[in-house]
Amino acid sequence: MFGPSANQKLLVVGSVAFDDIDGPFGWHRDQLGGSASFIARSAAYFTGQASVVAVVGEAFPQAHLDSLAAAGVDVSGIEKKAGDTFHWVGRYSSDLASRETLDTRLGVFADFAPKLHPQHIDAQLVFLGNIHPALQLEVVRQVKQPRFVAADSMNFWISGQREQLVALLGKVHALLINDEEARQLAGEHNLRKAASAILGMGPSSVIIKRGDAGALLFHRDGTFAMPALVLDDVKDPTGAGDSFAGGFMGYLAYTGKDDLATMRRAMVVGSVMASFAVQQFSVAGLVGLNAEAVRSRVHQFSELMRFDGVEL
Repeated sequence: MFGPSANQKLLVVGSVAFDDIDGPFGWHRDQLGGSASFIARSAAYFTGQASVVAVVGEAFPQAHLDSLAAAGVDVSGIEKKAGDTFHWVGRYSSDLASRETLDTRLGVFADFAPKLHPQHIDAQLVFLGNIHPALQLEVVRQVKQPRFVAADSMNFWISGQREQLVALLGKVHALLINDEEARQLAGEHNLRKAASAILGMGPSSVIIKRGDAGALLFHRDGTFAMPALVLDDVKDPTGAGDSFAGGFMGYLAYTGKDDLATMRRAMVVGSVMASFAVQQFSVAGLVGLNAEAVRSRVHQFSELMRFDGVEL
């Protein structure tokens, strides 16, 4: 999409699911969701070598897989099994600032055991979606020599599988979690102290997602704060964090670098992709984008953060 690039391979391991969402716009049922759906589609704008490893039920519509493939994503690692596709049901508050889970039906995802094909194990970049830490570790063991590994997690794993999660942190370069999760994992209320404690567990960087307050990057070589774009219309925040992760990882694959300066720019790209995602339900906000639209929104972020010299 953006011309010549490093175009390094990105492997995404996570969920492909259905979402039923209630909120200020009423019910929207059977929406394509799951972390891998958003991450891969977002990343595909920046690398032509994104692959997904996931599992879906036997009745999962082929049209969804064809659409992802048409976006340039390798879907050969998405396995169809007898049973139902993972299904999440949730309700957002009237201001979209909070949500509650009404039902979770894991289906075939309950027994998900990632199967990497030969074309997956030489990926330079790996993103481990929010799955059991033991499965995330197994994926890391299978990939030959990844240049950059990032992982997501959640409260459930932090409280119930802490030992394995900490073992994973010793194998990854970046952890992407929200502010509540960061505080829980570190046992610190202050986010700077929490990030410092997590960095001490192994990763070289921690990205703390803060919803419409943006995101924070804590790196061993510095810190960066990224605001969220002020939008006129927000409909569905469900895939915002995963779309951010996709843009972030896609840009690292595009540049072939992961130094602090590049990661700062990747944060901008991630925030751009998240801003598109939340304006429509499901992955619709990520469909049909072009380079001009993405560059225009990068410019909006640049203007949002720009200020002239302050004289005191």
